[in-house]
Amino acid sequence: MTILSADNISFSYGKMPVLRDISLAVQAGEWIGLLGPNGSGKTTLIKCFASILKLQSGKIELFNKPCQNYPRHDFAKLVATVPQDTNITFPFSAFEVVLMGRSPHKGLFGFDSAIDIEISKKAMEITDTAQFIKRQFWELSGGERQRVIIARALAQEPKILLLDEPTTFLDIRHQQDILKLLKKLVESESLTIISAMHDINLALLYCKRIALLKNGRLAKCGPANETVTYSNLKTVFDTEVYVGINDLNGKPYYLPYA
Repeated sequence: MTILSADNISFSYGKMPVLRDISLAVQAGEWIGLLGPNGSGKTTLIKCFASILKLQSGKIELFNKPCQNYPRHDFAKLVATVPQDTNITFPFSAFEVVLMGRSPHKGLFGFDSAIDIEISKKAMEITDTAQFIKRQFWELSGGERQRVIIARALAQEPKILLLDEPTTFLDIRHQQDILKLLKKLVESESLTIISAMHDINLALLYCKRIALLKNGRLAKCGPANETVTYSNLKTVFDTEVYVGINDLNGKPYYLPYA
């Protein structure tokens, strides 16, 4: 079932076109990775899917309904976003930040219910951030803050999770922990994920489909092992690469060519 679809969408910052005639259908319970060089439009596409940016042309539909037709609270119950970096200047604790993810589910006066608190604590437990529950958000390291923001998104209980470079500030252990957790949620809870990623090898390990972007256009989209090929990567990234097959899992992997 198609849960989210983009139909010939284009977007420009002023007179500078960033996305050009992109069409993409996302199925419920799949993980799509967006790959491409810097400036290819990955982050902008994530923001368009999140209804943060207004399209120049085309349309995006969520459950066969134009995204702009959803009240913000209803849209936020279905779609959560994890940006590359989050600046929170007020002195909130990590738990208060995660609890913000419950905002779309609260009543008129916005009081925190026992369910809100329970779900927020669970989100912190599964993202290994429960030890920060009383810590100030600004006191945490970049990687710790990123895991708290992922916990906030999970507390939102979305159907779709939009991730913009989700592992940028994470060490190897927490990269694997977070991505394994997200994979488990995709498989057990039918969570749908669209993630802009910098690490091609991590995308190959976890994403069912890969969309390659170049100069704001969709250059290629398909199953990961069919899309990430020497020819496609060389064309999209304008550089020599090596693509081999991992003997342990049968998946392709990428190496820069020196």
